[in-house]
Amino acid sequence: MMPEKDPLSYTLLTYAWVFALSLFGGCVGYLRKVKAGIISRFSIHELLGELLISAFVGVITFYLCEYAQLPGPLSAAFIGISAHMGSRAIFIFETAADRAFARFTTTGKL
Repeated sequence: MMPEKDPLSYTLLTYAWVFALSLFGGCVGYLRKVKAGIISRFSIHELLGELLISAFVGVITFYLCEYAQLPGPLSAAFIGISAHMGSRAIFIFETAADRAFARFTTTGKL
């Protein structure tokens, strides 16, 4: 059995990669919105908001991948994709958590 890791046990290099992938995914997501006309013109506020959400989603995805003991390249792909999804990924995570908690409260186990 693998020893439990806490958030402080990862190296700064690991977090740098997670943030870099997340920010890259956020930039791509922002550019997609501009190209699709969802955002009519460049906005630093929209860009910063997208990057902040993407960084948050990327870190959460990283922790979920670590918990599932996924290999690094697969984790990197999931981090990039979820960061690109931004708030849509948060909604998916929230829905999954709601279902898990509902199952826990009705059955008494996760």
